[in-house]
Amino acid sequence: MRVAFVGKGGSGKTTLSALFARHLAVQGAPVVAVDADINQHLGVALGLDEQAAAAVPALGGRLGEIKEYLRGDNPRITSVAQMAKTTPAGRGSRLLHLGGDDPFHREWSVDAHGVRLLATGPFTEEDLGVACYHSKTGAVELYLNHLVDAEGEYVVVDMTAGADSFASGLFTRFDVTFLVAEPTLRGVSVYRQYREYADGYGVQIAVVGNKVTGGEDEAFLREHVGDDLLTYLTTSPYVRAAEQGRFAPLDALEPANRRALDVLRGAIDAHTKDWTLFQQQAIDFHLRNAHAWASKAAGTDLSTQIDPEFAHGPHALIAPARQPERLIPA
Repeated sequence: MRVAFVGKGGSGKTTLSALFARHLAVQGAPVVAVDADINQHLGVALGLDEQAAAAVPALGGRLGEIKEYLRGDNPRITSVAQMAKTTPAGRGSRLLHLGGDDPFHREWSVDAHGVRLLATGPFTEEDLGVACYHSKTGAVELYLNHLVDAEGEYVVVDMTAGADSFASGLFTRFDVTFLVAEPTLRGVSVYRQYREYADGYGVQIAVVGNKVTGGEDEAFLREHVGDDLLTYLTTSPYVRAAEQGRFAPLDALEPANRRALDVLRGAIDAHTKDWTLFQQQAIDFHLRNAHAWASKAAGTDLSTQIDPEFAHGPHALIAPARQPERLIPA
């Protein structure tokens, strides 16, 4: 199951992404965490030191390698130059699964205390003034479009702040979106944006309150988000200590906040994945991009990349794509 943590900058979505990924890992679940925020802090939040976190391979700098690997033997994608970030999987594409023998999980990720960590990477000197961060989150979209995650497996993505994920179809790639909101007017403003933009796409949004100090804060959140408030975490000495560099085992987290993490897992586990909808949304957004700009940029009609005979989901692994004879160099 895939979950995104979103919210305004400073709401605590990176902290909650890390806490939740660690919570899943200590319970024995396979979990991949993805840092897809322009501010790359998830590695440190997972307990890596600054040097180790900075050394996580940057997916955003490997788009060519990623596309070359994922297109596999798909006859509808004749070259890397003709593969967009929205290109959906088809027959011959290389599909991924958590912990699989592929570059994502073997070469382009690191172990962060039991959590497998992928990262888009930060802006580089070459990016400044000439690139937007969507070019890097495109690597995450490609990863999720080709991933076949099973029940009891989890992908936790720390997204960019605000409603930026709506600039592509990335917001439809998750089973549940947890919107982290502080009990302030600014804290709940992103919630209204998400609700408005996601309406009609079948996106499951649940609000997670953060930095709640008491009953008044809880009442404020319920007033502004209603039944979408799933649970909340209180102000946390444990989190403050971690932010000051004093990283401790998760069982030291306050009991009420550990129970809140249990609620988050329960919400995901209660969700039924709809692979048909997942693939149809990938197709819809690919067609939008193809007609708007991507076909012109590629010099060919990218709508022909859609394979009407391909059905995404666990059954697609019965006949996996041919594995490469050698891995593409990192």
